[in-house]
Amino acid sequence: MKRTHIKGRAVSLRGNDIDTDRIIPARYLRCVVFDGLGGHAFKDDREQLRAKGRTHPFDHPDFAQAEILLVNKNFGCGSSREHAPQSIARWGKGIKAIAGESFAEIFFGNCVALGIPCVTVSEAGIDELMTANEADPAREFALDLETMTLTCQPSADAAERAKPLAIKVSLPAGPRQQFIRGRWDSAAELLDAKNEVAAAAAKLPYFSNWR
Repeated sequence: MKRTHIKGRAVSLRGNDIDTDRIIPARYLRCVVFDGLGGHAFKDDREQLRAKGRTHPFDHPDFAQAEILLVNKNFGCGSSREHAPQSIARWGKGIKAIAGESFAEIFFGNCVALGIPCVTVSEAGIDELMTANEADPAREFALDLETMTLTCQPSADAAERAKPLAIKVSLPAGPRQQFIRGRWDSAAELLDAKNEVAAAAAKLPYFSNWR
């Protein structure tokens, strides 16, 4: 499935070096399947803020419809747990794209495997996007991997006092082509080519009764 244009509201999560243990605490790694992980995304951070009388962006009703996540530097650092992007993908309506200043390499790769593009934005650009998002949570964002731009339009209520934004984003050529061609899902690729796989396996002396 191609992932070239992703639209929706956004949620801003400020802070550098947000690691995978904060994204999904270790006690939730014992699950057999990933269903239900979305409700535990940033669980400890959310509870700590709630105890202080503050609200985490993932708990704020204004951002409940978000499908694009805005972050800062080195997002997803720490352990390689694939549960981290899985929980983000299952939170709320489901995060379908992430834009930030930089990403940890393994987290980035795990996101690609789920069809979630992680595009990089300049420090000034992400601050501009976050500020606009926080001031007007109903803004509509659109990520275009063909033109490599992330745009956002003010909501109808804010149209008179706010302006549209168009920010250039970056994505390595390999993953970008995977999303554009719909070749990011390696498991689906193998299943689609099961006849070719079976034909190749049948020629190998150590395979028998290939199904």
